[in-house]
Amino acid sequence: MIAIEQVRRDPEAVRRAMQARGEPDPVGELLELDAAWRRDRTQADEIRNRRNQVNREIGHARSAGQPPAPEVIEEMRSLGRQVAQLEASAQAGEERLRELLLGLPNLPLAEVPVGSDSDSNRILRQQGQPAELDFPGLPHWELGERLGIIDFQRGAKLSGSRFYTTSGAGARLERALISWMLDLHTAEHGYTELALPAVVRRDVMEGSGNLPKFADNLYHDADDDLWLIPTAEVPITNLYRDEIIPPGRLPLYYVAQTPCFRREKAAAGRDTRGIKRVHQFNKVEMYQFVEPESSAAELERLLGHAEEICRRLGFSWRVLELCTGDMGFAAAKTYDIEVWAAGCREWLEVSSCSNCTDFQARRANIRYRPEPGGRPRLPHTLNGSGLALPRVMIAIIENNQQPDGSVIIPEVLRPYTGFDRITPPQPPAPGG
Repeated sequence: MIAIEQVRRDPEAVRRAMQARGEPDPVGELLELDAAWRRDRTQADEIRNRRNQVNREIGHARSAGQPPAPEVIEEMRSLGRQVAQLEASAQAGEERLRELLLGLPNLPLAEVPVGSDSDSNRILRQQGQPAELDFPGLPHWELGERLGIIDFQRGAKLSGSRFYTTSGAGARLERALISWMLDLHTAEHGYTELALPAVVRRDVMEGSGNLPKFADNLYHDADDDLWLIPTAEVPITNLYRDEIIPPGRLPLYYVAQTPCFRREKAAAGRDTRGIKRVHQFNKVEMYQFVEPESSAAELERLLGHAEEICRRLGFSWRVLELCTGDMGFAAAKTYDIEVWAAGCREWLEVSSCSNCTDFQARRANIRYRPEPGGRPRLPHTLNGSGLALPRVMIAIIENNQQPDGSVIIPEVLRPYTGFDRITPPQPPAPGG
């Protein structure tokens, strides 16, 4: 959440930031509400002081054995009514001010390219050339069904469109990817693994920045007011909600695998074939709580951890710096990693790595103490997919397909899968 103090201090900077992100200009209403709220609070304090003074006068009169004058009693009552009215007005103004601030995205960092959509994203670098198959390759939605590892019809039968099931070697490949990525991030990159709930409370969604703005894209249990998480970022952000992290604890690095649930209303009609954009998927998520001074360097480090996964899987990938209009709501700066998929012949996003600065920490009231006795500060939070499973599966299946219809398993995964190739099921023998 943006601090109202920042809006007061530099309203033009906030106005420019919202314009760069394609948001309506909120500054005028924010400043007006803020001024009214402060005016009500000031007037309430002044009247409260006068009421205390009159109350003391009444007390002195009674101590002297004299009844207070009727006009003094009436003034006391009038002052009480005025204080109550002003406090109610101030509370309503404060709630509206918070509502507006909760709906505003993070301010982009100065170096983020300005643009309205993905056309303005910058390709920073590319590793390797897109794989070219020397035979007519298949997209994963055909190859997966021929191999018997992805079933779209049964997924739709169970849950509707944009759900799927995996079985046999497909399910084992996905489980192997999850275990391998978690092992790599914990053993080599210094993350602590977490197991997390997949449903959270409303205030947890607010703390991460998913509510109130994106309620339509979330799955919600209305009876208990619980929400299915769209990413592990949501519960990890709130691990230290309403806490002060003790001195010497930062940085904190966490990694978790969770199912992710997204209604994807905003993406209707896009990438609906196969498993590129589905309502439920698995993802390994990296997350960091760091001191503000180190967050820029930590973002580069986080990006490197995601790229290492791509390198070891033998992918060709590229890194994009997202423009202001294409970044996520909570992000101040974001890098995307896209891998090449040779069957559908396109670049697929497998990771977004973002520095959210103090935006989430302020929303969730997370602070840290830099040194014993020091004044608490807001940490910076960072998150990155490490990686998202469906599109990693797509790239492995499509890039490693063979002329005979089989798929070669990347070498790093073979100790986890127990096999080095997925082969098409054999037709039954005649008369069998």
